[in-house]
Amino acid sequence: MKNPLHYQLTEYDCGPTSVLNAVSYLFEREEIPPEIVRNVMLYCLDLYGSDGVSGKSGTSPTAMLFLGSWLNGFSQTGRLPISCVHLSGREVHLRLEGRLRDALRRRGAAVVRVDLEGLHYVLLTGIEGELVYLFDPYYQAAAKSVAGARVVETQPFACNRIVPASLLDSTDITPYAMGPADQRDALLLFNDQTVLRYEDTVEYMI
Repeated sequence: MKNPLHYQLTEYDCGPTSVLNAVSYLFEREEIPPEIVRNVMLYCLDLYGSDGVSGKSGTSPTAMLFLGSWLNGFSQTGRLPISCVHLSGREVHLRLEGRLRDALRRRGAAVVRVDLEGLHYVLLTGIEGELVYLFDPYYQAAAKSVAGARVVETQPFACNRIVPASLLDSTDITPYAMGPADQRDALLLFNDQTVLRYEDTVEYMI
């Protein structure tokens, strides 16, 4: 059974929440070992706030890189068929030849850092044409469509926003844009049992 995607508990845990949402999106609840939940929370929230309090600046790209490496190692134990690829800087884009778009086309998921009045991690779960399915873990009681990002309330297992690829790929500092190319961060995640082969993706069959 799949669980609905969930919202962060604090102002700071968008990173681990988005990673756990990616796992929930890719796998059945019964397949997910408890070590996944424990270690995602253990390795994230590594940044200190200006007041010196641990976790109050969220999760760093270094922590995402380490977490992806740990998940790949965990997969080798045979307990969960998950694989991850960490991308940074100019590797993170939605152009046709890019690994991010390819991951979404092949039934993968991606945790990416965007702007939302500050740096913020969200989950991408799919792409159709030039529209990207996105789950923003920051709950807003009266969420409104902004800057081209349309609110979706009928797909709790997949997304709560639909965002134009051009908006996500923008280098501007604007809601849901990935921003300046050299500051981008993404963790691609795959269920190795359901991921499509490269040659099976429609976008590349010309």
